[in-house]
Amino acid sequence: MVLCFGELLLRFAPDDTAEWLAKNTLDIYPGGSEMNVAFALAKWRVPVSYCTALPENFLSIQLIKKINEQNINTSSIIYNGDKLGVYYLLKGKDIQHTEVIYDRRDSSFSTLQPGMINWDKTLNGIRWFHFSAIAPALSETAALVCGEALQACLEKNIFISADLNYRPKLWQYGKMPNEIMPQLMQHCDLIMGNVWSAETMLDIKVHENIHTINTKENYLQQSKKTSEEIIKRFKKCKVVANTFRFDKQTIEYYATVFANNNFYSSSTYKTDKVIDKVGSGDCFMAGLIYGIYNHLPYQQVINFATSAAFQKLFIKGDATDKSVEEIKSFIQSYV
Repeated sequence: MVLCFGELLLRFAPDDTAEWLAKNTLDIYPGGSEMNVAFALAKWRVPVSYCTALPENFLSIQLIKKINEQNINTSSIIYNGDKLGVYYLLKGKDIQHTEVIYDRRDSSFSTLQPGMINWDKTLNGIRWFHFSAIAPALSETAALVCGEALQACLEKNIFISADLNYRPKLWQYGKMPNEIMPQLMQHCDLIMGNVWSAETMLDIKVHENIHTINTKENYLQQSKKTSEEIIKRFKKCKVVANTFRFDKQTIEYYATVFANNNFYSSSTYKTDKVIDKVGSGDCFMAGLIYGIYNHLPYQQVINFATSAAFQKLFIKGDATDKSVEEIKSFIQSYV
């Protein structure tokens, strides 16, 4: 079973014309990076559990019921504090957009302390542990809890994956990402992100002229170089994946994976229409887990993950609703 660990969020999605005020309605989506991964894995019939901290109230009860309905095990969720994390983002925008508004300070998850979660019990029967860089970004104690979880996974020989998703507005407790993330990454078997997040969080430099030589070949060379450097620095890491999404008039999306000293890249997907950008990277992460968990060849892994992530751009909400069969069919039709 896969265990996803992170903060459960509610996303409020007003429209950019303020029509929600006139109609007195507002779209609300449950999510959070690790929750989005769990939703996708459950959809794809991978046994998955979810661990977070929630306030003990009726809202949490409703959310837990919703999660259970998706065939996600919630027995590891604990109650702590009295605040659920939320954020506000205009419809169709990316979570890294400058207009995102967070209300996560002193949330139930961000106020977690080491020792609150019984990791021996939580990790019982777990084969794979997944978390993202968002969790240690929330508070110094949350970062310590992440370290505590990874140490417990090491003792049980559990495979560990991490998503280097960088949210600059979250790192507000006096520590920079490159002071926290390298010590966590030394325990990880799979590291996913992009070459720029690796630069920010792990001090792995990107060529200063990378955008000048604006070709896929050039970006792939940088991805291979970054991947090799990650594996060199973090001895436990076996697999590195990087995504590339360029948002211009036409969105271009492709990705790479480096494993067993081999480098694989996906096709390039393009679109000029997007419904919802939130959760695309989480869907890609879930695709990696799905492929590796099911022992697929790495070219198939990167093809599946990239296709799943690209299709998420056309789905409202934080998580995918596409089945494995639909994703594979899309791969074939796009070729």
